[in-house]
Amino acid sequence: MKKVIGALFIMTLVWACSSDSTAEEEVMIPEENEDVSFERSAMLINWADNIIIPSYAAFTADMDGLVNSFNTFKADVNESNLDALRASWLNAYKSWQHVEMFEIGPAETVGFQLNMNIYPTDNEKIDGFVTTGSYDLSLSSNRSAKGFPALDYLLNGLGDNDTDILAFYSGNDQEAYLQYTEDVLLDMQSLTATVVSDWTNGYRDTFVANDGASSTASVDRMVNDYIFYYEKYLRAGKMGIPLGVFSGSTLPRNVEAYYEGTISNDLFLEALTAVQDFFNGKHFNSSEEGESLASYLDALNTLKNGEDLSALLNDQFNTAENMILDLSAFRSEIENNNPPTSMLLAYDEVQKAVPMLKVDMVSAMSISIDFVDADGD
Repeated sequence: MKKVIGALFIMTLVWACSSDSTAEEEVMIPEENEDVSFERSAMLINWADNIIIPSYAAFTADMDGLVNSFNTFKADVNESNLDALRASWLNAYKSWQHVEMFEIGPAETVGFQLNMNIYPTDNEKIDGFVTTGSYDLSLSSNRSAKGFPALDYLLNGLGDNDTDILAFYSGNDQEAYLQYTEDVLLDMQSLTATVVSDWTNGYRDTFVANDGASSTASVDRMVNDYIFYYEKYLRAGKMGIPLGVFSGSTLPRNVEAYYEGTISNDLFLEALTAVQDFFNGKHFNSSEEGESLASYLDALNTLKNGEDLSALLNDQFNTAENMILDLSAFRSEIENNNPPTSMLLAYDEVQKAVPMLKVDMVSAMSISIDFVDADGD
């Protein structure tokens, strides 16, 4: 009982610090009539041509590599090919962290994020589908039995060791397990192809042309989607929910890549890097930068307590990254520490960027938040 009270106390303390972090801070926002030299269209072009589309292209290649690794494994089920398949899965999963935030346009239409990365996966549903051979992965009710988390279970969670896992792919149910794994992969590959095709065959031009300053304009929508992703998927989904910040008790099974067990931090850091790179307009897989949210804030001369808001945000991203680097695997942190104090403190640093993005940045840019806040941040 004392441990539970202690855990709740620390969570409450961390949450209180997070929620009240901007109570007495001053943000200088330019007057609306102030002459600011910044073209949103240039930022949209940089986003589309140098970040979003190249990120999708790289993810497509990594998805193709994952499917090819599976085909090799399917043709010859052995430990070496299983290891290679897992490596391809991890490579594609890391690549996914660079496109997951772009839930706009084609991705929003197909529900890309919801179809690719809903966790925890429903292993019982997967087992049932394999046993009956009857399933429809296009149904929204089956999203928890597909995507990267389903592959995590199928490649890492079927047994306690590689011998046990390989037995599922070489025993009496071999065809059923191979078929289901293949169907999950082909579904992911098809969704990816649809999103990329739509971006490169029309939506890119629509996105760039919609360069106004309204709630339906591309900048306003992208900024909202970006903040929503950071707050709800990266901060809450990858850390806060498993930590029990919102429920009062830890939920280790809710970490990303639960069955693999050691890579949740790597996936988080990959996603945080993608978030920071997008903020700075950094070209995908390059050190070059273009017009961005950071340069927009600089053009607006947005200050927080006398310091550049863009620099403060980058400092906060860096602080959060360093805190995460010092942690053990998320699953281990949660399962082996009661309460998981170090991870809670790292979460607090991730949280500190939320009000800077969601209040300070959007206020400076005259952008309204268009999603409902349900957790008091």
